[in-house]
Amino acid sequence: MSDRPKFFDDLAGVAGGAISALAGIREEVEAMIRARIDEALRRLDLVRREDLDAVQEMASNARAGEVAAAARLAAMEARLAETEHRLAALEAAAAETPAEDKA
Repeated sequence: MSDRPKFFDDLAGVAGGAISALAGIREEVEAMIRARIDEALRRLDLVRREDLDAVQEMASNARAGEVAAAARLAAMEARLAETEHRLAALEAAAAETPAEDKA
């Protein structure tokens, strides 16, 4: 003979079934909430973190390229200015020499 009456076994079975049903309802509610949140995020047109990181890296690379190009341009402008200065000096020296010396 069992120490527990059949009533308590039946009550434990009903309680176990209720807990299983509540767990199922909980999962269903979580899924519905997750779906609603996903829909709200899609409507907000938010950007994923990976996409943001990729764009930030591209912008950083572009800035570095711009700085390098600006440095190259400054160096070329300095060389051009030096070349123009030398050319002007040569032209001035050629203008000062008499025409007879050139022949």
